[in-house]
Amino acid sequence: MSQLLSAEDKFDIQQNFRRYMRLKDSHEAASDAYKNAKANRIWIAGIVLLVFALASDFFLGAAAGLFGVYFYNVISSWLDSNSSDESLEELDRWFATKALKFEGRILYFKQDDLLENPLDPFNESCYNAA
Repeated sequence: MSQLLSAEDKFDIQQNFRRYMRLKDSHEAASDAYKNAKANRIWIAGIVLLVFALASDFFLGAAAGLFGVYFYNVISSWLDSNSSDESLEELDRWFATKALKFEGRILYFKQDDLLENPLDPFNESCYNAA
């Protein structure tokens, strides 16, 4: 493949590549946190306390607190995951304007359908001489 990246865009490509890698890591962490928050079974304890809440305001408050903690964790982790996902999509669109695409963590030219020639944005041979 004889395509080369523009030397004028070198700094922007390298900076956005670094930013993409950081966002990819934070997105994976946020997705894992969201999965863990949804898998948390604290709401079961809330249901058990609701059974006892018929006789006591204390148990009603404790059940409400457990449900509050569960839903707060789920919603806050979902917001973090969604925010990082939107940032990744924004960077994907930026790279698409430069005729580049990501497959996982590897950068390719958009026309490279077989993914045969990965790009290293920090390799000087990928850029044309200005």
